[in-house]
Amino acid sequence: MKKNITILPGDGIGPEVVSQATKVMHAINAYFGHDFILQNGLIGANAIDETGSPLPDETLDLCLNSDAILLGSIGDPKYDNDPNLKVRPEQGLLKLRKSLQLFSNIRPVKTYDILKGVSPLKEHLLENVDMVIYRELTGGIYFGDKVLSEDGSHAHDSCDYTTHEISRIAYQAFEAATLRRKKLTLIDKANVLETSRLWRRVIQDISKEYPEVEVEYMYVDNAAMQMMLNPENFDVVLTENMFGDIISDLSSVITGSLGMLPSSSVGNNSALFEPIHGSYPQASGKDIANPMATILSVAMMYEHFELYEEAKTIRKAVDWALEHKLATEDILKDKNEASPCSKVGDSIAWFIEEGGKMEMNKDSINLSLNCII
Repeated sequence: MKKNITILPGDGIGPEVVSQATKVMHAINAYFGHDFILQNGLIGANAIDETGSPLPDETLDLCLNSDAILLGSIGDPKYDNDPNLKVRPEQGLLKLRKSLQLFSNIRPVKTYDILKGVSPLKEHLLENVDMVIYRELTGGIYFGDKVLSEDGSHAHDSCDYTTHEISRIAYQAFEAATLRRKKLTLIDKANVLETSRLWRRVIQDISKEYPEVEVEYMYVDNAAMQMMLNPENFDVVLTENMFGDIISDLSSVITGSLGMLPSSSVGNNSALFEPIHGSYPQASGKDIANPMATILSVAMMYEHFELYEEAKTIRKAVDWALEHKLATEDILKDKNEASPCSKVGDSIAWFIEEGGKMEMNKDSINLSLNCII
């Protein structure tokens, strides 16, 4: 298979984790005989520094002509604390989502045995956690009108949704539920917001087409609490843009590390894949960032292309690395056992290149990597 992929390393740790993910892509493509053409583009703070725009026209053109996009992270502290700035790194991502009509953000959340001691939740709460969050991406308050009065004393942001925007992601979520545990939870604030009441009406109508799917309705404040108290209860979660932003980040507490959560953003013709974590500027350049969320995002990319065996191989390689404690310091309790970001990427790529035929302890693995890489 031949595909054109745009690589957007972005800011902070983005270039480091994306570098490991591209190692894995090269390993998979070599093993399975695919031809992916990778082209880099600028986005975020780095793009502002070089061009004055968080999403230069050249980058947008690359993305519009690609089969998929792999993004690292966006954000820089120098843009965080000045509310008067008109140009911000995050505007690049919002514009990209809008331009490509990436209306559905999909975030799987699962637990790993090695992470049970890292999560602040008690271990008995982490058994059998396996959910996927569908977050609407192009509507809601993030894209509504934003108004500040001339004297700066009053501001408002409007939250807008149409039945079309709701139904197109709802169908995706219902279809996913039919392939999983046949349960869908809509998270909203229908006791207060008119947009949430519209969401409920649309979901109630669509649910009639999926009688085998149990539908649960939950206010967002209660959902946040229940996700911490009983995460096993959730299967497919569907919600609007802002609530999805908050709830999906909250779900990282379950896994114990933001560095383990991948995501995809899909539309009718394009798809973007990225880890859910931010740019983590404090770790930039130190080779300590966790690349696994980005690597797992690449697995989602292959799944998007219906290359299921390739996606399965990547996930198997990540599982193998975790089993052998080839992981970064955010995961391992003993920081002396931690591997650098680059070595984690090397290990996972090596597992793929070798067809998964390694049965060695960690010392032997490290020795082999030092010899061949």
